[in-house]
Amino acid sequence: MRDLHAIDSRLLNELKSCRAKEYDFLPREAGLRMMESAPTENHSGVSAKCRDARVEELWGLTSFFGYRTQTFVQAVNLLDRFLTIMKVQPKHLPCIGVGCLHIAAKMVEEENDVSPTHELIRISQSKFTVSDLCRMEKIISEKLSVAPEAVTALTFLRLYYPTFTFLSAGREEIPSIGRLEAQLKACLCRLVFSKAKPSVLALSLIAQELEALQFTALSEIVQQFQRHLKISDGELLHWKELVAKCMTEYCSSECNKPDNKKLVWIVSRRTAQNLQANHFSVPGLPTIPEAIWDESESEDSCEDMSCGEDSPCGSPGSDGEGAFFLSTFLHRKK
Repeated sequence: MRDLHAIDSRLLNELKSCRAKEYDFLPREAGLRMMESAPTENHSGVSAKCRDARVEELWGLTSFFGYRTQTFVQAVNLLDRFLTIMKVQPKHLPCIGVGCLHIAAKMVEEENDVSPTHELIRISQSKFTVSDLCRMEKIISEKLSVAPEAVTALTFLRLYYPTFTFLSAGREEIPSIGRLEAQLKACLCRLVFSKAKPSVLALSLIAQELEALQFTALSEIVQQFQRHLKISDGELLHWKELVAKCMTEYCSSECNKPDNKKLVWIVSRRTAQNLQANHFSVPGLPTIPEAIWDESESEDSCEDMSCGEDSPCGSPGSDGEGAFFLSTFLHRKK
């Protein structure tokens, strides 16, 4: 096995640069803890289960519109960062989630491939209007300064992967990048993985897969990346075990996988006409006042997105019983 430094020093420098930037795009830890501790039936804040259900739906929309993995990952990053700095009521979450996806699509996809705003609303079966979504996107963009694309686990995954393919030189059938990206999507449907540093999560995905396939030679590359980025053995082991647990649940027969067939049915002509008519009859979102949380409510200050009246923004994210993947509109029986 050749030494990593002899292969591509530019790669190592790029990894180091991305490692320094990744902290700028991490969700606020205090906000993540609050979502984890929020009760499932919570009308004053977003629970972890509510957030996870929304991410699952974003995955379904990403697949339906043919968006890239990068679009989904960027959208989840925007969503998590926004939810951890703003005090959000569950009834606003559908609009926030679709807004994050639309922003991400405009950042990543070709202009001609980005779904029109009204179409995105209709396919997602949301109850807010185009003006509601545009206003929400403006709030998200201002609060997060979304001009640069976030450094995410996908960023590192795509930097790590070519080295493994080059050094394997066809001697071992390593997992495809598509398989690893699919595993990353599955992990992002769980709030706990938002706590992981992107560089660590990406390396954990590769390490777990190589370990499962018993590719011991390529595992040496993992160790070299680990040393270069100063990732401790304990940190890598912790996230590798969580990834393995997530993959076990994902592969179980009880887990529903994304299925776009029902979404295709949703856009039949008759349904589309009905949805379009209903869409224009829905009043807009009430004005969302922005205020600072009382410091006694959180160890970090967060801004409030609550409002005094019920919002037609859509039903709260699903906090009820449901499967791990897309329980709302992507459920299919095996």
